[in-house]
Amino acid sequence: MVRGSQGAERGFDTRAAVRSPAPGWLAGACLIATFSTTPVVAQQFDYDALGDEAIALLRDYVRVNTVNPPGNESRGVEFFARLLTAENIHFEVAESAPGRGNIWARIEGGDEPALILLHHMDVVPADEAHWTTDPLGAEIRDGFMYGRGTQDTKTLGIEHFLTFVALHRAGVRLNRDVIFMATADEEAGGFFGVGWLVEHRPHLFDGVGMLLNEGGDAVREAGGPVFEVEVTQKVPYWFELTAVDRPGHGSRPYPTSAVTRLIAALDRLHEHTWTPRVVPAVDTYFKGLAPRAGDYWGPRLADMAATIEHPDELARLQEEHPSLAALTRTTCSITMLEGSDKINVVPPQASAQLDCRLLPDQDPTAFLRELTGALGDDAISIRRILGFTPAISTTDTDLFRAIQRAIQRHYPGAPVIPAVSTGFTDSHFTRDLGIVSYGFNPAIEPAGDGVRTHGNDERVLVEQVKLGTRIMLELVADVTGVRR
Repeated sequence: MVRGSQGAERGFDTRAAVRSPAPGWLAGACLIATFSTTPVVAQQFDYDALGDEAIALLRDYVRVNTVNPPGNESRGVEFFARLLTAENIHFEVAESAPGRGNIWARIEGGDEPALILLHHMDVVPADEAHWTTDPLGAEIRDGFMYGRGTQDTKTLGIEHFLTFVALHRAGVRLNRDVIFMATADEEAGGFFGVGWLVEHRPHLFDGVGMLLNEGGDAVREAGGPVFEVEVTQKVPYWFELTAVDRPGHGSRPYPTSAVTRLIAALDRLHEHTWTPRVVPAVDTYFKGLAPRAGDYWGPRLADMAATIEHPDELARLQEEHPSLAALTRTTCSITMLEGSDKINVVPPQASAQLDCRLLPDQDPTAFLRELTGALGDDAISIRRILGFTPAISTTDTDLFRAIQRAIQRHYPGAPVIPAVSTGFTDSHFTRDLGIVSYGFNPAIEPAGDGVRTHGNDERVLVEQVKLGTRIMLELVADVTGVRR
């Protein structure tokens, strides 16, 4: 999931060509798998065997190098293609650019709107010097598997894959099609992955009514586990700012330069106060968190409309819970700077990149006017790198109720909360198509482990991978009409 990583300075590339399938493991690939037409029957899945299989497959998957940049997600395509071939499940692949592979397969069912199980194959880079293990080693230690992608999102991909495979192995008739989809490039915007498929393979989404993806969290707090199902996101807008002024020698500075103009504008932006607001989806999320938020924050989250009237409370929230504070206002983070490439040269131009996140109901035009005013320098040019549209998924669906039932079966009384994400996922592409899209991962992480996502020593509990695979299968079997 993109959490403020470096922006991809590109939009949809309509010139990207579909690569011809490679020989060998792609030979004869097609979209539709052939399955039994027997009616739905009661059945048992071997969850213990699936759990062991999940660990073995996850270790193999983490070791597939799909670090983005450059991505090389076609290595992930090859990984899943071998597995699908071994299961006698047909599939289709497309490369949006050389090495940027996407793969999908379908189980045919009844006439209910189809369900997509979506995850992205690319992972962010990892600096091995700051890890205690090989980031691509998938080492198991003290009950955890360590490796880049264990949280974001290769564990989810294995949960989805084994759910899909288990339904295929059972050979029962489903009430809807189920589609397994693994894509490229989410960590840099998704333009070579889901975004490309929406533009170049729109038929894949015809008849689809629901989708499971990343974005949700499951955390074990002091009072017990809490499951957050992501239903909407702050809207990313990424910009490049460029200042131009007289260049010269570093020993003879002018009164102003491109660098000093840019620094002054960024300082004004840093000091700018974005008006706090509590939009309905965020209010619902905070009210869901409140009962387990403790004596101090519980009452304040339950009435955030009053809390945001007190700047000192918002400052404390940002210090203690920055991800929650970010949901109360528009934010702009200064993430990248570029000036001279030589210490004694005053450059003719300097640039910065901003990661701005808008509340779901924010007017982008009004936001840009406010951003321009905050910078306070009309000579600084503003170029938009990336911008998406807002959308929210309702919770009044069979899929959300199936998630709730699956969680309650294993964690009676655990809250299942509709959540708003500060980051963005590929779900914004599918929500734009009218597809109900949820971020959900049932694998619980210890409190505080969220900082490992995109960070050092990313890891997942081995037993939670096993149980998460079971929960995922149970909820998908539920919503597809499999009776137990």
